[in-house]
Amino acid sequence: MDYSPLISKVVPSSHPSFPNTGRGTITNSPFEAALAQNDEESGSLIPASVSAGEYETVDLAADVLSDSPTGVTSANDVEKVKNAKDAWKVFVNESKVLWAIAAPIAFNIICLYGMNSSTQIFVGHIGNLELSAVAIALSVMSNFSFGFLLGMGSALETLCGQAFGAGQVSKLGVYMQRSWIILICSAILLCPLYIFSTPILRLLGQDEEIAVKAGQFTVWIIPQMFALAINFPTQKFLQSQSKVMVLSWIGFVALIIHIGLLILFIDGFGWSLGGAALAFNISSWITSISQVVYVVGWCKDGWTGLSWAAFNELWAFVKLSLASAIMLCLEIWYMMVLVVLTGHLDDAEIAVDSISICMNINGWEAMLFIGLNAAISVRVSNELGSGRPRATLYAVIVVVVQSLALGILSMMAILIFKNDFSVIFTDNYELQKAVAGIAHLLAITMVLNSIQPVISGVAVGGGWQGLVAYINLGCYYIFGLPFGFILGYVLKLGVEGIWMGMLCGTTAQTIILLIVVWRTNWKDEAAKALERVRLWGGQEEQKLQTEAY
Repeated sequence: MDYSPLISKVVPSSHPSFPNTGRGTITNSPFEAALAQNDEESGSLIPASVSAGEYETVDLAADVLSDSPTGVTSANDVEKVKNAKDAWKVFVNESKVLWAIAAPIAFNIICLYGMNSSTQIFVGHIGNLELSAVAIALSVMSNFSFGFLLGMGSALETLCGQAFGAGQVSKLGVYMQRSWIILICSAILLCPLYIFSTPILRLLGQDEEIAVKAGQFTVWIIPQMFALAINFPTQKFLQSQSKVMVLSWIGFVALIIHIGLLILFIDGFGWSLGGAALAFNISSWITSISQVVYVVGWCKDGWTGLSWAAFNELWAFVKLSLASAIMLCLEIWYMMVLVVLTGHLDDAEIAVDSISICMNINGWEAMLFIGLNAAISVRVSNELGSGRPRATLYAVIVVVVQSLALGILSMMAILIFKNDFSVIFTDNYELQKAVAGIAHLLAITMVLNSIQPVISGVAVGGGWQGLVAYINLGCYYIFGLPFGFILGYVLKLGVEGIWMGMLCGTTAQTIILLIVVWRTNWKDEAAKALERVRLWGGQEEQKLQTEAY
């Protein structure tokens, strides 16, 4: 295996996140069981991620080349945790690194969600028809393209994160440009979905007036979809380098501008749905352009200018992007199906409204865990790219423990206030009672959703999107969905039956992913990451040099 592209790189002279405890007899700790299967075969590792610490240029020849099965040595990986004190130090320091990434990303997502919500709030003052039209356009048509484009862009989390960890920072700009090309082409392919949204909504049984208005609004926000095609790759480019504070600031400023434009266009000029669509397009492009300006102006290491290398290996990149998109879309659409199925029950209005309230509460919790998803994806990809399997495993353990704790707290809050939280959304006593009746299912969902996104983030960081897509397909659509249909319709359990069946699918998926993570040989994954960086990085440069001659 040729590791020549990795022989010299910039790495931190120290990694403050983990203790250098030295080797010795291992005593019981929360980390030891998970490490047992990985530590017997000491393989190794190149120095720590460039995301932390002071930097120095080092020669990696001695560290990278070895006789171990993985082709690397463990001299520069973190030492094993020997006692509870070491475990606590790892937990605290890794938590600081994790939340420094997760919190700004979660805030950015809240701002993005706020743009959708504020649009619906302002449109709601125009009329009920307009509100229904915008709600359908954003929750069905736009959400479909959003999920697909976000999934296609998630391939960049794997490649940029691992390349950054391996010191191949100059390749990040090429990867981002390649993702731009793929996502813009994807947006073009999605345009017919927007253009023909009115007949599509008619086929789905939507009211004629709502279908027409929603179709008009959907066509008007096509520019916003192309803004996302620029936004997502740029976002992943910055996330992989832990440059996330700028994302939160851009998101916040864009939200303020968006609200100002809504006031101007709707209240000031009286442009109705057209004004809402225009504000949505402008604020979305402000976000995308601001991110690109920051990358070009302040990320000189990762951005070296436009390159023809972006057109190399496009098909291989498309395959990884498609795997990411399928994995994410199967997750997003699963809960959308729950709402669709409840719409065909006998008391559909109460069923749909109660589910919608629960999903709204779950959505706010999900923003936090999407931030953790992105953070652990960055941590895993950076550490694997640096060839540090034990550091990778520590990061995974810490994020799973914290996510589970937050999920349990959320569950307890829902169970304690199950008779009260629906008051925020409705004054209807019958609906409040219906929400309280399914609150226990929401509580279970919040626990599962605290783990599942985080494990998916680990999968993205490790480049396992294809495997997770198969797991999602089997657990969600072959097992969970049919089981929910049987419980809800055949056994007449209604909305509770549908939700319980789908929760069984989510539980199966979470358990399988936890087993996959538990049984993963992180040394092998580190070696695969080095090979991936070599193939996607070094060969491209050689190819360009060959083409130049």
